[in-house]
Amino acid sequence: MNFPQIRLQSSPASITIETRPGRMEIEQLPAQLDIQQPKAVLDIETTPGRLTIDQTEAWADMNIKSVFRMAEENAQEGQQAALEATGSAAQDGDELMRIENGGGAIASQAKRNGEPPQYEFNIGWIPRYGSVKIQYDPSSVKINAHPQEVINNTRVQKPIIEHVSSQVDVRLKQHQTLDIDFEGLKFVGINYEQEI
Repeated sequence: MNFPQIRLQSSPASITIETRPGRMEIEQLPAQLDIQQPKAVLDIETTPGRLTIDQTEAWADMNIKSVFRMAEENAQEGQQAALEATGSAAQDGDELMRIENGGGAIASQAKRNGEPPQYEFNIGWIPRYGSVKIQYDPSSVKINAHPQEVINNTRVQKPIIEHVSSQVDVRLKQHQTLDIDFEGLKFVGINYEQEI
């Protein structure tokens, strides 16, 4: 028995894709540097050191003195000697005033005034230790520094960018097809029959 058949035969559509890649070029120029650093301002104040050496007493120990000092010392020694002589004469007078009491005042005064004075002697240094006076005032330094700010006139360079976009071409290479084929199919109408 023959059954009617419908045959379908199709072929798909096909496309062609063609691409061209994009391209990007970037050129970065270096920045233009302009940097200046002014020197700091320095204020320096110095006070010089001072060394004072006083040898007056050392020279005096060697009997090298100024005229005014020698005159003053001689005047003091003379005044002291006058006071001692006055005191001694007064003491001798007082002893002689009481001669009636005995005690040999004239003999003791003759002995005291007739003998040379006894001086004590010891080793000494000329000039003596500590007679030279030394004083030192150290110097001082004051430093005031005033830093200066950096002058920066640096200019940035913009990058140079060249860009070519990528392209894609899509084309229809082949249309889709559909073939329909009938076999054993009849159209039966009123008093009419036709094979399709």
